[in-house]
Amino acid sequence: MTTEYTKPFPPITDLNRPYFEAGAEGVIKLQSCNSCGNIWFPAAEHCPRCLEQDYEWKPMSGRATLWSWVVMHQVYFKSFKDDVPYVVAFVQLEEGPFMMSTVTGVDREALKRDMPLRATFVPAKEGSWLPVFEPAA
Repeated sequence: MTTEYTKPFPPITDLNRPYFEAGAEGVIKLQSCNSCGNIWFPAAEHCPRCLEQDYEWKPMSGRATLWSWVVMHQVYFKSFKDDVPYVVAFVQLEEGPFMMSTVTGVDREALKRDMPLRATFVPAKEGSWLPVFEPAA
């Protein structure tokens, strides 16, 4: 039995497709500049640091730390009504970039700034996967 993914989701484009497809492999892949070494998220046609367009998609470690979070108690999107209350987290990947996601597998009251996390993946739309984070063992 499959269920349709009904939460808000950005359009998948040729530019961001490697990010969304990488979750099927259990990895986060981000763009890395071949000129200055910068790694960034979200996807862009050029490096936000040096503006070069010479980049490649590289796998990240999946390790992150919890930088900030909020617990949502209000239903702002109908597709999240069964999840309330839920955590919206701002995490920093070990490689530097920040991402918005969620933290699962831990009581909301136990969340702490700089908590070590690791990425896991949930299926989304069109064969894509989204990273969510859980406490690192």
